[in-house]
Amino acid sequence: MPLRLGTRASALARRQAEEVAQLLRAAGREVEIVLLRTQGDRRRRDAVAAFGGQGVFTREIQAALLERRIDLAVHSLKDLPTEEPPGLTITAVPERAPCGDVLISEQADRLENLPPGSRIGTGSLRRRAQLLHVRPDLQMADVRGNVETRLGKLRQGFFDALVLAEAGLIRLELEDQITQRLPLMVLLPAVGQGALAIETRSDDAVTRQAVAPLDHPPTHAAVLAERTMLATLHGGCLAPVAAWGRIEADQLRLTARVLSPDGRQKIEADHSAPPSDPVALGRRIAEDLLRQGAAEIIRQIREA
Repeated sequence: MPLRLGTRASALARRQAEEVAQLLRAAGREVEIVLLRTQGDRRRRDAVAAFGGQGVFTREIQAALLERRIDLAVHSLKDLPTEEPPGLTITAVPERAPCGDVLISEQADRLENLPPGSRIGTGSLRRRAQLLHVRPDLQMADVRGNVETRLGKLRQGFFDALVLAEAGLIRLELEDQITQRLPLMVLLPAVGQGALAIETRSDDAVTRQAVAPLDHPPTHAAVLAERTMLATLHGGCLAPVAAWGRIEADQLRLTARVLSPDGRQKIEADHSAPPSDPVALGRRIAEDLLRQGAAEIIRQIREA
């Protein structure tokens, strides 16, 4: 019987699912991809925060997993809430794709060269806050839809530039659209950005055994530190919280940042630990940010 792999039906999600399916097939496993629609897919015109925020791209897929309609799920890890539903676990995190963001524009070759007042298309509060921190003159405009839809709106003149995740463009073979790879320390990524999560039922030993070899321990450690930091902050996926975990000189290093929506307030923490201790590192970073006032910034956003 083939392993039933559940995923969203978008072009990017299908590419990600096929990436995992190919790895499993190379190991001799038969795989069937099952396409599922989520609340986030059905309400493409609404801002994510307007209809539930965290989990809108994952809940239906997790429900299918718990109901045994599928055997494993592939998620963009940045979409996955930090609190796992009872009975489910992230069994593997494959090697991460580039985790940064990119600028796409015909108006300028670099972020700093965009004309004053340029209109930037992004639905991410994290991106907006960091962009406004370095370019407070820019205008931010919400944009929903898949990557191709957003690129179409840019070509139609709705925006002067888009900011998107590099990993998605790579997976869709749209790298030629990239104008500038934004420096990571200018625009820290979302928690888990560029990484995939392979989720299974905790009690499904057969599927977990099949999936386990796909895990990339350095990536898993990095994203676990990031997700622990976010969970400790109680920031959720919509707050302007950014993080970058990576292995440097045999140490796991985590840089994290919390900003006010207008970009005027920015607090940051940066620490390292052995790769075997990502949870402690994530908590240490969160505690540092909390000492600097992160809780008040997040509270103000929730009450706005």
